[in-house]
Amino acid sequence: MQKSGVNTSENHIPSSFSDINLNRFHAFWRIFLAAWASSLVNTTATLTKKEVKNSPWIVLAGVLAVAVLGLLIARHLRQALTITGAVTVQDADPRNQLPISDVEIRVANGLAQFPAKTDSSGFFSLKLFKRVRKGQPITLRFRHSGYQPLDLKETADDKLYIARMTPLPKNAGAAAAQPPIVIGNIRARYSIKALRSMNVGSAVKTFEVANEGNLPCDRHPVCSPDGKWKASIGSVSLDAGLGNEFRNARLSCIAGPCPFTKIETDNFSRGGQTITASVRNWSNTTTFLVEAEVTHSMVSQIEHQSYPVIFGSTLNFTLPADADGVSLEADVAGETIIFPLGPDLFLSWANCNVGIDPNQTRVYRCELKPGYQFQL
Repeated sequence: MQKSGVNTSENHIPSSFSDINLNRFHAFWRIFLAAWASSLVNTTATLTKKEVKNSPWIVLAGVLAVAVLGLLIARHLRQALTITGAVTVQDADPRNQLPISDVEIRVANGLAQFPAKTDSSGFFSLKLFKRVRKGQPITLRFRHSGYQPLDLKETADDKLYIARMTPLPKNAGAAAAQPPIVIGNIRARYSIKALRSMNVGSAVKTFEVANEGNLPCDRHPVCSPDGKWKASIGSVSLDAGLGNEFRNARLSCIAGPCPFTKIETDNFSRGGQTITASVRNWSNTTTFLVEAEVTHSMVSQIEHQSYPVIFGSTLNFTLPADADGVSLEADVAGETIIFPLGPDLFLSWANCNVGIDPNQTRVYRCELKPGYQFQL
C-alpha cells in the first residue's frame, strides 16, 4: 500500500508541470542515466585484465547499470493506455439500445488517472496509469442514478468497450393508481432562415433596329455575317431597381424580316438587376420585344416540421444546425398542444437531451416520464 504522502511512479511529477516541463524532466533523467551507465562501461573497458580479474564487481556493476538503464528508459517511454467505449440501454431489441449520457465510469483499485462521464452519444474515454499493462485484468464500474450499477470485468487492451445498463424499475404503484396519459401524433416544428424571392412585377419593352435592306456592305462598318449586306445594330437595357432582379428574361423578334437578324450580345438570359442585349439586322427595319419577371429577395423564417421516430418509451429526431424555435406539437389526452423546448429542453411529459454530431446535426432524444405513454 502506498501512503498518501508518497508519490507513485505514475504520479511522481507535480500536476502543475506543463507537458513541456514533463518532457524536459523525462529527457533529463534519460540523459543522466545514459551518462551514468556510459561512465561505468568506459571505466570497465579501461581496466586491465588483472584489474578485471581482481575486481569482478566492477564488471557486474557495469552490466547491471546497462540493464537498469534499459528498464528505466522503457518505463518512461511506455505510453499510458487509453480505453474508449460507449454505454447504452440493455435491451434485446437493438433499436431500443439507446445511448446513456452522464454515466460515471471508474476503474477499480485506482488504475485510472481520473473518472470519466459519458457524453450525449454515450461515449467515454479513460486514461489508465502507466503501470497498467496490456492484458492486465481491470474492473470498469458504471454508475447512473436511473440505472442499476454495473461492474464490467475486462482486460486492459486497445479495443472498444461496450457497456449495457439496465434501467431501474419504475414505480408501478403510482402508475397503477390512474391510467397513463396518451401522447400521440407528435411533430417536431422548427424554422430556418433562408433567402426567399418574391415576384413583385414584370418588365416589358420593345425596340426597333432600323436598317435598309439589299444595300451592299461596300466597306460599311457593320455588315451581315457573310459580309455581303449593309447592316445595323440596335440595343436595349433594363434596370429592375435596387434590391430587385430580373429572372426568365426573353428577347424575340416580333415584326419585320426577322430571319435576317441575329442576337449579337446576350446579357439578359442570366438575369440580374440590369440586363442588356444587342441585335444585328441586315434587312429592313425589325421590331424586338424583351420581357422578364421582376423579383425581390429577402431573408425570412421558413417553417418546417419533421416526424420523430419512437422506440419504446423514447422518441428521437434530428435537426439541422441552423434550426430555430424548436418545439414539439403533440396530441395530449385528445387535445393538440404545442410545447416549446427552449434552451433547457423542458417538457412536462418527457426528459430530453440533445447531442451534436461531427457534421453539426443536432440529435434530440426524449424519454417519457412516469404516467405517460405513446399512442400505439
